[in-house]
Amino acid sequence: MGFRRRSKTIPARTPGELDAMQAAGEIVGKALQAVRAAAASGVSTLELDEVAEQTIRDLGATPTFKGYEGFPGSICASVNDVIVHGIPGQDIVLAEGDLVSIDCGATLDGWVGDSAWTFGVGNLAPEATALNDATAWVLAEGLKAMVPGNRLTDVSHALEQATYRAEDKFGVDLFIVDGYGGHGIGHTMHEEPYLANEGRPGRGPLIQEGSVLAIEPMLTLGTEDNAVLDDDWTVVTLDGSLAAHWEHTVAATANGPRILTPRYKP
Repeated sequence: MGFRRRSKTIPARTPGELDAMQAAGEIVGKALQAVRAAAASGVSTLELDEVAEQTIRDLGATPTFKGYEGFPGSICASVNDVIVHGIPGQDIVLAEGDLVSIDCGATLDGWVGDSAWTFGVGNLAPEATALNDATAWVLAEGLKAMVPGNRLTDVSHALEQATYRAEDKFGVDLFIVDGYGGHGIGHTMHEEPYLANEGRPGRGPLIQEGSVLAIEPMLTLGTEDNAVLDDDWTVVTLDGSLAAHWEHTVAATANGPRILTPRYKP
């Protein structure tokens, strides 16, 4: 019986490789913006999927998600109590006040970009707005720990501590989704290591200059507990509470964290 030794460092990418990853990541950003622009009451999540795929292909990339382990869509479209991995469908029609999380990936010249954001259809209820703003803020705060010399769980700890601070900042009770988190990324979408969204600091492989992680807090208003539906993909909150999901692909550099999936204003 063989035992695999855990890597002591997160692999480093060269400056040129980081540029290539950002080229893929910028396409993801444009796809996410196109999807958000198309989202409206009466629009199906399958229609949003078609918008994303067309945008990605028009820019010379391929949708990373489509066909990944059998997943049928180019995006994960997760509405309200769906946390992640929602399958786009013609029968899933958006309505005023829905909270919509879109996760998207694109592959360009052999490199992958992966990013997610959550937005409302029309006017959101105050608690939904607070949840979404808090989750976006937790990502922004947590990724600050993605610097050379830190260890993997320093990012986990930063995300957890930011979640606690966000409860006070946004006046809302937040729950960190159990069992899901971020990951390494490069030539494929999911690479080692797994990045938990909470935990003790100072553990795991060392972050080097050029290390890259997909950092993705997932928070809910009611519970950390979740279940996978019969389609073997869709993850929902057990109590039906709202969920939000924000993600960036981030590199550690000598100048600080570098977001490789920027969403420039159109």
